[in-house]
Amino acid sequence: MVDKNKIIKITNRDTGFSGYVIPDTGTHRKFTPGETKEVTFDEIEKLSWAPGGKEMLRDYLIIQDEEAAREILGDVEPEYFYTKDTVKKLLTEGSLEQLQDTLEFAPKGVVELVKQEAVDLKLDSSIKREEIHKATNFNVDNAIRLNENDGSENSEDAATSKRRANPVAATEKKESTSGRYRNVTIIK
Repeated sequence: MVDKNKIIKITNRDTGFSGYVIPDTGTHRKFTPGETKEVTFDEIEKLSWAPGGKEMLRDYLIIQDEEAAREILGDVEPEYFYTKDTVKKLLTEGSLEQLQDTLEFAPKGVVELVKQEAVDLKLDSSIKREEIHKATNFNVDNAIRLNENDGSENSEDAATSKRRANPVAATEKKESTSGRYRNVTIIK
């Protein structure tokens, strides 16, 4: 049994912002990606009782204390404790079998980290890229290509582009009689 006043670190493993509210105590917490906060075990326990709280603790936040994590979530897979650095090591040095286990047993937040890090690292293993695609339907190759082309379009190409057709013109406006919609534009 973990002492309710024990201070425990929790970290946002998600690639986006996370947060929670515990109405009984008026607690509001917001986490940036990768941010760690120190909270009491009592707060974590109360979060686990709130709607969606256990899912948040299991999938998007890491309880940095194994005993506390097991008390709140029950048995957790080793992948539960994976951090961004662990995922980088998995992708660059880990075996295909370790990646497969991670994609199968890890919480959603870890799987999202795997996808993000595969793109950020420009994962060079085509076998691992294919495994990620097979397990998550996320195409690492396409994501890398999109990142490389994100707005870096050659300005010469843009200047010499020619229209193939006239743009669609909004030609008629009608007032709606229902009162729900006004100034509706009809495109012909």
